[in-house]
Amino acid sequence: MSEKISLPFADILSSRLSRRRLLEGALAITASSAIASCTGKAVSSAPQHTYGFNEVAHGLDPFLTLPEGYSYQVVARWGDPLFESAPSFNAKNQTAQAQSQQFGFNNDFVGFVPLSNANSTNEGLLVVNHEHTKARMMHAGVRNEADMNPSQMEVDIMAHGMSVIHIRRIDRQWKYLMDSPYTRRVTPYTPMKFSGPASGHDRLKTLSQPNGTTTLGTYGNCAGGVTPWGTVLSAEENVDNFFSGDIAALAEAENYQRFGFEDRGKKRWSEDFPRWDLNQNPQEGMHVGWVVEIDPEEPNSKPIKHTALGRFKHEGCTIHISRSGHAVAYSGDDQAFEYIYRFVSEDVYRPNNKAHNKTLLTKGTLSVAVFSDTGTLEWVPLVWGQGPLTPENGFASQADISLDTRKAADLVGATPMDRPEDIEVNPSNGHVYVMLTKNKSRTDNELNGPNSRAFNHGGQIIELRATDHTQPVFSWEVFILAGKPGELPTLYNPETQPGSWLATPDNCTFDKTGNIWVTSDGAEHFGVADGVWLMATEGPKRALPQRFLRAPIGAEVCGPCFSPDQTTLFCAIQHPGNDSNFDKPDTRWPDYSDELPPRPSLIAITRQDGKAFG
Repeated sequence: MSEKISLPFADILSSRLSRRRLLEGALAITASSAIASCTGKAVSSAPQHTYGFNEVAHGLDPFLTLPEGYSYQVVARWGDPLFESAPSFNAKNQTAQAQSQQFGFNNDFVGFVPLSNANSTNEGLLVVNHEHTKARMMHAGVRNEADMNPSQMEVDIMAHGMSVIHIRRIDRQWKYLMDSPYTRRVTPYTPMKFSGPASGHDRLKTLSQPNGTTTLGTYGNCAGGVTPWGTVLSAEENVDNFFSGDIAALAEAENYQRFGFEDRGKKRWSEDFPRWDLNQNPQEGMHVGWVVEIDPEEPNSKPIKHTALGRFKHEGCTIHISRSGHAVAYSGDDQAFEYIYRFVSEDVYRPNNKAHNKTLLTKGTLSVAVFSDTGTLEWVPLVWGQGPLTPENGFASQADISLDTRKAADLVGATPMDRPEDIEVNPSNGHVYVMLTKNKSRTDNELNGPNSRAFNHGGQIIELRATDHTQPVFSWEVFILAGKPGELPTLYNPETQPGSWLATPDNCTFDKTGNIWVTSDGAEHFGVADGVWLMATEGPKRALPQRFLRAPIGAEVCGPCFSPDQTTLFCAIQHPGNDSNFDKPDTRWPDYSDELPPRPSLIAITRQDGKAFG
């Protein structure tokens, strides 16, 4: 494991930066200039249109703000009917049956999948995660989970999962097709199956699924990824919130406690539905915490939970095809002091062979990252029988490693990180970018190379480099240390403007030139709205942020995703008005109607001149 550090922040960063190349071939930032930036010292000015648009100022208001020359449309909102037979949204009289046919709540990840039989520029399938719900934002008169009656609880359940919508661009506007055979809602009741080493294991046998090879539904779906073979991966994250039970008395007590399960979860599903009561159905908690693969072009197919990718609080899952042809999957465990994982498929990718490629995530090697403070990281395999992963430590087979992934990573000395969120590969340079959103619990005695600030409210982005993604050892760099300069140590390009800083990076994507577009979740800690920022990853503008979008108060921005021609940026606006309630919301975005609450929505952003981003 990476050794503990007690040096002051400036010493850690100075030592680390003496080895880095922040702006390759253009601008070398020395340790001394970086420290000046960290302490909030004034830097040279730069125009507010660094990337071709006038920067959106910091602020906090009920509106969604874009630069001049850009506009957005709302593609789908919570409650919008997805099928011709679905009822219209009725904010004060929602039913579970209606919600099962409508766009779900708190949309997160967005994946664009071109249809194989259509013009990919103007038509495709969008797969959208619905991560979680807020009872006080969904129901009039409700202030917390305990206030919901059983009917409202059923609506709550059906608002989770995923939506698959068929979209088409008509007269520069994106519309979804309600009569499309591809339209689909995936809910906590959708039949699914397991793959990989834990499939059929006794620990996956529940009251309703006694074979251990099948399961029902998905929820807690945060980020995800689109595979090179045209499927979508959806990541189950904070699934512990949905269960209740006497955890210490259960056979899976060690597993559940390490995962974060509590006797009384944040949700109250177990009070009316025994499936989520672990006292009555003790193995059900083992059915979630996985990466789910769904084929949006096959609406009748069963989604697959891939146990070979491990069970933890997956923030996302990104696939990259290595030089050797293997599928490499990156995923972060989104909780303070958790880890970063990599999976390398045993078999290789075959172009134009979707059936074969859909088996790639069933068998391979799962590893966890161990960072050094000198700029390297080792991927340590989590393989049964190797090192401490033996029966003496409770691992009877590879299935136990899949089910107890956090425990296995603990034993091999994985590096505790500051909440690993989205992890994406830049197609322009092949580097891996890791969003570490924050960790307010880290103390001065718990610092390590990539996590070099105590009480970290700002978050950071780490860049991983390798010539081939299957290599056992990578190098790593600090891309930015985010947050408000002057309130905490930060690191940006020295040309960063005083009002251009960002905080709490969450998700990201890349445009055709390799620029990174970063969304945030938690900037309101610093008194400003969350949003979207643009930064170059190479050249003199590397790590130079500029704000592109300001979200409505209370909202985070998630799932940035470009259309194939890069003329549209899709984004999810999640939980607008989050700190208020249905009856007296802080914003009524996007409808701004006194009759409607704020509604999580999927938006499409375009340039008014019709040109591509980047």
